[in-house]
Amino acid sequence: MLERKKRMPEIMKIWRTVFLGMLLILMSALTAGCGSPEQEGSEAESGAAAESEDKISIGVSFDSFVIERWIRDRDVFVSTARELGADVNVQNANGDVEEQISQIRYLIEKKVDVLLVIAADCELLSDVMKEAQKKGIWTISYDRLVLNGGSDLYLSFDNRAVGTMMAKALKEAIPEGGDIFMIQGAAEDNNVALVREGFDEEIADSGLNIVYEANCEGWLSELGAEYVREALQQYPDVRGIMCGNDDIASSVIRVLSEERMAGNVAVVGQDGDLAACQRIVEGTQTMTAFKPVEDLARAAAEYAVALGKNSDPKDLPLTGTMYDGNSEVDCLLLEPVAVQKNNMKKVIVDSGYHSLEEVYLNVRSETGGSNQE
Repeated sequence: MLERKKRMPEIMKIWRTVFLGMLLILMSALTAGCGSPEQEGSEAESGAAAESEDKISIGVSFDSFVIERWIRDRDVFVSTARELGADVNVQNANGDVEEQISQIRYLIEKKVDVLLVIAADCELLSDVMKEAQKKGIWTISYDRLVLNGGSDLYLSFDNRAVGTMMAKALKEAIPEGGDIFMIQGAAEDNNVALVREGFDEEIADSGLNIVYEANCEGWLSELGAEYVREALQQYPDVRGIMCGNDDIASSVIRVLSEERMAGNVAVVGQDGDLAACQRIVEGTQTMTAFKPVEDLARAAAEYAVALGKNSDPKDLPLTGTMYDGNSEVDCLLLEPVAVQKNNMKKVIVDSGYHSLEEVYLNVRSETGGSNQE
């Protein structure tokens, strides 16, 4: 009994040592178990960061979304670029050139790989475009060429052809000639000058006389209504009106309707807006120069991603070059299509740009199809 009592402290000491050892092993296991997810999470975050760094980053600066088509351009461009694995950062300057310059500098600071710009002012963005290039960023002028900006690419439509189409439509509608107005887009938009070149060349010696012309600052269509009211006071016998786009044509035709002249004056525009297509089948607008913007936006996304991967612009499908006032810029110019009543279904409806029901909403007799071909 005495011997057992003497051995008890030794036994307790052994058990205490074993217990502490087991406790240390258990704590180590728990600590390792808690640390493993953190380590895995850290590795996952590192992998995601590496993957993000591998992605092409594209910065897009829009002049504004005043013009209906820009929403479609944006949506198609962004979805296509993302399908190709790129990140896209879209900025909207709301027609303010200083704001656009500030937003472009923000995109430069974000270290985008490619900068695509729809210029609010084609002359005032040259310096900031060069700033981007100095940082190793590829630059694309989209739809409107930034003058003296040395863009790496210019992607647009043949705007001289747009002017030619407008003039031809007026010549066909007014074969005997007469007075016409020109209610154009913003003077800061280089495309306006290109459209004018094509228009003037086509109407030379045609018997059509430009008796009034104006430019809608910022492409504000409301100004078109003001200008046409002023013009009608001076020249009430107008035979045709060239409008910078379909949005301006909407305001112009509204005034003509108030004066009970809608349908008696030939009106042309561009962009293929739904309201314009409806007016064409109704008979109050003569023609719209349709530009398949979805094709251009998809091409722009593909070209931007290619540049982001450091492809040589000259290796991409191009149609030529355009002089920006300082250098020749590689360009892709898609062809517009003159849309009138007789080819509305084929060009607009069959392509899915607008639906049959939308275009012929106010022309019930047309929905049977006999006059839509």
